[in-house]
Amino acid sequence: MAAHAHDHHEHEGDALTHAAQTTLEKAGEQWTTMRASVFEALAGFDKPASAYDIADAVSKREGRRVAANTVYRILDLFVGSNLARRVESANAYVANAHPDCLHDCIFLVCDACGQTTHLDDDRITKGVRSAASAAGFSPVRPVIEVRGTCADCVAA
Repeated sequence: MAAHAHDHHEHEGDALTHAAQTTLEKAGEQWTTMRASVFEALAGFDKPASAYDIADAVSKREGRRVAANTVYRILDLFVGSNLARRVESANAYVANAHPDCLHDCIFLVCDACGQTTHLDDDRITKGVRSAASAAGFSPVRPVIEVRGTCADCVAA
Protein backbone atom coordinates (compact mmCIF):
# COMPACT_ATOMS: atom_id res chain seq x y z
CA MET A 1 0.00 0.00 0.00
CA ALA A 2 1.53 3.32 -1.05
CA ALA A 3 1.48 5.80 1.78
CA HIS A 4 1.49 8.85 -0.47
CA ALA A 5 1.35 9.86 -4.11
CA HIS A 6 4.93 11.10 -4.27
CA ASP A 7 8.32 10.34 -2.82
CA HIS A 8 9.96 12.60 -0.30
CA HIS A 9 13.25 12.38 1.48
CA GLU A 10 13.18 11.89 5.23
CA HIS A 11 16.01 13.93 6.67
CA GLU A 12 18.16 12.96 9.67
CA GLY A 13 20.75 14.68 11.83
CA ASP A 14 22.31 17.84 10.39
CA ALA A 15 20.31 17.45 7.16
CA LEU A 16 17.07 17.52 9.18
CA THR A 17 18.16 20.64 11.06
CA HIS A 18 19.14 22.31 7.77
CA ALA A 19 15.79 21.35 6.15
CA ALA A 20 13.93 22.73 9.19
CA GLN A 21 15.90 25.98 9.09
CA THR A 22 15.31 26.39 5.35
CA THR A 23 11.58 25.70 5.72
CA LEU A 24 11.21 28.17 8.60
CA GLU A 25 13.13 30.90 6.78
CA LYS A 26 11.05 30.37 3.61
CA ALA A 27 8.00 31.00 5.81
CA GLY A 28 9.50 34.39 6.70
CA GLU A 29 10.61 33.44 10.22
CA GLN A 30 14.07 33.70 11.75
CA TRP A 31 16.11 30.66 12.78
CA THR A 32 17.32 31.92 16.15
CA THR A 33 19.77 30.23 18.48
CA MET A 34 16.92 29.30 20.86
CA ARG A 35 14.77 27.91 18.04
CA ALA A 36 17.74 25.87 16.82
CA SER A 37 18.32 24.53 20.35
CA VAL A 38 14.66 23.57 20.77
CA PHE A 39 14.57 21.87 17.37
CA GLU A 40 17.79 19.93 17.99
CA ALA A 41 16.51 18.78 21.39
CA LEU A 42 13.16 17.73 19.88
CA ALA A 43 14.87 15.86 17.05
CA GLY A 44 17.08 14.08 19.58
CA PHE A 45 14.19 12.27 21.25
CA ASP A 46 13.24 8.81 19.94
CA LYS A 47 9.68 9.17 21.26
CA PRO A 48 7.27 12.10 21.41
CA ALA A 49 8.57 14.70 23.86
CA SER A 50 6.64 17.14 26.03
CA ALA A 51 7.56 20.81 26.22
CA TYR A 52 8.91 20.07 29.71
CA ASP A 53 11.15 17.27 28.37
CA ILE A 54 12.47 19.62 25.71
CA ALA A 55 12.93 22.51 28.17
CA ASP A 56 14.95 20.18 30.44
CA ALA A 57 17.14 19.03 27.55
CA VAL A 58 17.77 22.58 26.34
CA SER A 59 18.42 23.78 29.91
CA LYS A 60 21.05 21.08 30.43
CA ARG A 61 22.69 21.83 27.09
CA GLU A 62 22.68 25.62 27.63
CA GLY A 63 23.62 25.49 31.30
CA ARG A 64 20.72 27.76 32.22
CA ARG A 65 17.04 27.31 32.92
CA VAL A 66 14.76 27.52 29.88
CA ALA A 67 11.07 27.91 30.71
CA ALA A 68 8.53 25.47 29.30
CA ASN A 69 6.42 28.48 28.20
CA THR A 70 9.25 29.57 25.90
CA VAL A 71 9.43 26.07 24.47
CA TYR A 72 5.63 25.93 23.98
CA ARG A 73 5.71 29.16 21.94
CA ILE A 74 8.48 27.79 19.75
CA LEU A 75 6.71 24.44 19.35
CA ASP A 76 3.53 26.24 18.28
CA LEU A 77 5.59 28.03 15.61
CA PHE A 78 7.18 24.72 14.58
CA VAL A 79 3.81 22.97 14.25
CA GLY A 80 2.43 25.90 12.24
CA SER A 81 5.48 25.82 9.98
CA ASN A 82 5.44 22.01 9.50
CA LEU A 83 8.70 21.45 11.40
CA ALA A 84 7.03 19.45 14.15
CA ARG A 85 3.87 17.46 14.71
CA ARG A 86 1.82 17.35 17.89
CA VAL A 87 0.69 13.99 19.21
CA GLU A 88 -2.55 15.28 20.71
CA SER A 89 -3.35 12.40 23.05
CA ALA A 90 0.10 12.58 24.64
CA ASN A 91 0.44 16.40 24.61
CA ALA A 92 3.85 15.75 23.09
CA TYR A 93 5.73 16.57 19.91
CA VAL A 94 7.86 14.89 17.27
CA ALA A 95 10.17 16.48 14.72
CA ASN A 96 8.81 16.23 11.18
CA ALA A 97 11.41 14.29 9.18
CA HIS A 98 10.27 15.94 5.96
CA PRO A 99 9.38 19.55 6.81
CA ASP A 100 9.48 20.56 3.16
CA CYS A 101 6.50 18.30 2.38
CA LEU A 102 3.00 18.99 3.69
CA HIS A 103 0.82 16.03 4.71
CA ASP A 104 -1.84 15.39 7.30
CA CYS A 105 -0.45 12.91 9.80
CA ILE A 106 -1.61 9.61 11.13
CA PHE A 107 0.07 8.51 14.37
CA LEU A 108 0.21 4.94 15.65
CA VAL A 109 0.75 5.26 19.41
CA CYS A 110 1.81 2.22 21.45
CA ASP A 111 0.11 2.20 24.85
CA ALA A 112 2.75 -0.21 26.20
CA CYS A 113 6.05 1.53 25.35
CA GLY A 114 5.01 4.95 24.08
CA GLN A 115 6.65 4.52 20.70
CA THR A 116 4.86 6.61 18.08
CA THR A 117 5.01 5.88 14.37
CA HIS A 118 4.11 8.61 11.91
CA LEU A 119 2.39 7.62 8.67
CA ASP A 120 1.46 9.66 5.61
CA ASP A 121 -1.53 8.22 3.82
CA ASP A 122 -3.16 10.94 1.78
CA ARG A 123 -6.04 8.66 0.76
CA ILE A 124 -7.20 8.31 4.37
CA THR A 125 -6.71 11.95 5.33
CA LYS A 126 -8.39 13.09 2.10
CA GLY A 127 -11.39 10.98 3.11
CA VAL A 128 -11.44 12.62 6.55
CA ARG A 129 -11.24 16.08 4.98
CA SER A 130 -14.03 15.18 2.50
CA ALA A 131 -16.29 13.88 5.28
CA ALA A 132 -15.70 17.04 7.31
CA SER A 133 -16.43 19.24 4.30
CA ALA A 134 -19.61 17.27 3.51
CA ALA A 135 -20.78 17.99 7.07
CA GLY A 136 -20.27 21.71 6.46
CA PHE A 137 -17.04 21.85 8.44
CA SER A 138 -13.87 23.49 7.13
CA PRO A 139 -10.97 21.27 8.28
CA VAL A 140 -7.67 22.97 9.01
CA ARG A 141 -5.52 20.13 10.31
CA PRO A 142 -6.95 16.66 10.74
CA VAL A 143 -5.37 14.71 13.58
CA ILE A 144 -5.65 10.95 13.39
CA GLU A 145 -4.21 8.84 16.18
CA VAL A 146 -4.54 5.10 16.52
CA ARG A 147 -3.80 3.78 20.01
CA GLY A 148 -2.78 0.17 20.44
CA THR A 149 0.28 -2.04 20.76
CA CYS A 150 3.32 -1.92 18.48
CA ALA A 151 4.79 -5.05 16.89
CA ASP A 152 7.75 -5.10 19.32
CA CYS A 153 5.46 -5.08 22.37
CA VAL A 154 3.11 -7.68 20.88
CA ALA A 155 6.10 -9.97 20.28
CA ALA A 156 7.49 -9.44 23.80
